[in-house]
Amino acid sequence: MNAPLSRPPSSHTGMGAALRQDSALKHATGEARFADDLAEPPGLLHAVLVLSPQAHGVLAPLDLAPARAMPGVAAVLGPRDIPGRNDISPSGRARESLFADGLVEHWGQPLAMVVARTRDEAIAAAAAIAPVIEPLPPVLDVAEALEANSLLLPPMVMQRGDWQAALDAAPIALHGEFRCGGQEHFYLEGQIAIATPGEDGDMAVLSSTQHPTEVQHIAARILGRDYSRISVTCRRMGGGFGGKESNASWVGAAAALAAAATGRPVKLRLARKADMTATGKRHPFLFRWRAGCDAAGRLLALDATLAADGGSTLDLSGGVLMRAVTHALNAVDVPAVRVTGLACKTNTVSHTAFRGFGGPQGVLLMEDVLHAASRATGRSVEDLREHNLAGGPNGSETPYGQHLEGDLIRRVWAEAKTLSEWDARRAEIAAFNASHPTLRRGLGSFVLAFGISFGIVAMNQAGALVSVYTDGSIRLNHGGTEMGQGLFIKVAQVVADVFGVGVERIRITATSTDEVPNTSPTAASTGSDLNGWAAHAAAGSIRARMAAAAAALWGVAEGDIAFAGGEVSAGNHRMGFGELAHHCWAQRISLSATGFYKTPDLSWDPVAMRGHPFFYFSYGASVAEVLVDTLTGEHRVLRADLVQDCGRSLNPAIDLGQIEGAFVQGLGWLTCEELWWDAAGRLRTLGPSTYKIPGSRDVPPVMNTRLLAGAPARADTIFRSKAVGEPPLMLATAVWNALRDATGAARLDLPATPERVLQAWHATGPGTAHRRGG
Repeated sequence: MNAPLSRPPSSHTGMGAALRQDSALKHATGEARFADDLAEPPGLLHAVLVLSPQAHGVLAPLDLAPARAMPGVAAVLGPRDIPGRNDISPSGRARESLFADGLVEHWGQPLAMVVARTRDEAIAAAAAIAPVIEPLPPVLDVAEALEANSLLLPPMVMQRGDWQAALDAAPIALHGEFRCGGQEHFYLEGQIAIATPGEDGDMAVLSSTQHPTEVQHIAARILGRDYSRISVTCRRMGGGFGGKESNASWVGAAAALAAAATGRPVKLRLARKADMTATGKRHPFLFRWRAGCDAAGRLLALDATLAADGGSTLDLSGGVLMRAVTHALNAVDVPAVRVTGLACKTNTVSHTAFRGFGGPQGVLLMEDVLHAASRATGRSVEDLREHNLAGGPNGSETPYGQHLEGDLIRRVWAEAKTLSEWDARRAEIAAFNASHPTLRRGLGSFVLAFGISFGIVAMNQAGALVSVYTDGSIRLNHGGTEMGQGLFIKVAQVVADVFGVGVERIRITATSTDEVPNTSPTAASTGSDLNGWAAHAAAGSIRARMAAAAAALWGVAEGDIAFAGGEVSAGNHRMGFGELAHHCWAQRISLSATGFYKTPDLSWDPVAMRGHPFFYFSYGASVAEVLVDTLTGEHRVLRADLVQDCGRSLNPAIDLGQIEGAFVQGLGWLTCEELWWDAAGRLRTLGPSTYKIPGSRDVPPVMNTRLLAGAPARADTIFRSKAVGEPPLMLATAVWNALRDATGAARLDLPATPERVLQAWHATGPGTAHRRGG
């Protein structure tokens, strides 16, 4: 791997330039075209899913005749109409059916699909199908699944030291239990795919997906065809957040099945209600833990169980649980530890990837432990966190074997504390609370250490294709997908920097399995790292050829050739970049190259739960202030101060936007976004009228966001930058801590809705700590 070219950040288009997202203006004006905006091809048909009205039961063979007799219907497809395998499992470790076959395992599970001339005709025909299901008792709660030992995977156990002996010997024993809920992705653009059949079994799928290669694989599996027959393209998504990592794959496969069955193009677009019914969410978790500390609050031992509600099938629960377990200690050091992760099976929709991928759930654990230790010792949560941070006087090695950077952990916290004017506001809030009869203000903090890489080592790879044309314009394609997060402009900046040209010379193209095969999903905050390096490698190969051609032309050493400002120069020799490109063509020098990158130094033993699964860690810290009405439980975030370590930022404007957006999304998960299933297993929060995402009035009126300065990442990250997509979401954990500070709650389950906050305010249950011997 070549080291990145070293030069100061460009003032306009190169690395470190604060450029807007490549489609930002088109988003604002409505010119950006998403899948449903494209002109419909001649003969297009529309598909609609038939969803289960029950959560669990034995399904009799469907009578599809009534639907087939409806006007405009071209096909009605069930499990028997799948020419390949009825299996859409992304992991390949457990079967997951596209259409239920004999057994229904969650409300809203797809049973069949109707294809018709118009979407209205398809909807009407789908309504004519009356499934006959013999009910079975559903398991709807993670605690109930635990009691029944209903698991999707064997337990994951991460341990270090003699945790039992350390628990027994600890002067103060602590214990606790709490829950966090799931979260609906609520992307602006719902799940959609358009499949167009071609010659000789070819199938072109336009998909709103974070993982074009998986759409290709699942569609090929459903159709019983080679991967090479399936072409998948994605120019942009209207949001993804993990919801389009595995769920988009079966939507694309279903559209391909319909196109293969009818021989015509087919669009499958899930309406918002159907989307929220049939697609997975963030995993809800149940936490149960025991810990021990000394009188000063130093944590000595921990034994914790993290039980994830995986829903009805495995999906990506294994990876989510692995990250939750490995992040359970977050930035805190505990010498003796056992953390057990359980993926529980329930009769709800199969839960899936969501921004943070288990990390947000995992980092909640130590916050609850610190609150309990605070009540037991009389010291503040912040004092105890500082006392127990990894590094410094404490150990820096995680229980699975990687080291955290204690200096960076303490730096982000110190900067957040200063930025937030912590001490002055602490005193001000205490005075306010002492004088006000019903309103309470609270101040909370949080410190984060988040590992960057896919948990599966093989997924940490990427490819890119770069072509230079004889006028000096450049075409860029790579395996990453653009969902509004700014990946495309960042990678374009990398290529522009390699060639020393303006970013406007880079033509950003749609992600396509035809151009770059065998790609990993755009997820795990790895998009810039992986695809940036792959594009750098491709562009570097071409640049080396061009430099050799210029050196030969001018009779100078290749090392003397410089690319900058749209020109190529060596001493007194100078020509435009396009001139050199044309010269290379005339000399029959290739101006196209592929690039490949694999993250180095990764290893993971999933049985021993040991290794180095992360390339590096991203650190952050936050402070949040809330105001709570103790008569109603209503609350508002008044201010947030956020510090995020992005290394040497590729694009500060993009990174700051990601931090702020992630914080607000985390705020929604922790406070107002509540998924609610009734006793029959029917999800009742199915749209903006019943499912509350944060609005403009939920954003803190004062939000100070800062990138940690002077902290470049390790030299083998792309231009010494760090990932930013997922980590800042966890900074919203400070809001949970602020609510607990305002209410004095010993337990506050999440989301912290007004009802839960009010209950916490009035709770008078037993304590969660006792001193040994008294």
